[in-house]
Amino acid sequence: MTKPHVVCLMGPTASGKTGLAVELVQRHNFEIISVDSALVYKGMNIGTAKPDAQLLAKAPHRLIDIIDPLESYSAADFVLDAVEQSQEILAKGKTPF
Repeated sequence: MTKPHVVCLMGPTASGKTGLAVELVQRHNFEIISVDSALVYKGMNIGTAKPDAQLLAKAPHRLIDIIDPLESYSAADFVLDAVEQSQEILAKGKTPF
């Protein structure tokens, strides 16, 4: 059995990852899963480089604004959520990015 592909884009803050991700999503059968630990929190828009509504309309990102900052959310919770999102994307015949 072959394992499904997942494409990862990593790099330092402010290196252009989001712009490149949007370009790649428009050219390939990808869906973005954000792995930025600050972006999971609702209302944490200052100092997080959270994509704006216009960019998110063009290239939706999963796992952004999913939890209230006052709620507990761990790395283990994130792994479970990322795996679930990946499985949903794969089920649609797309590649998690």
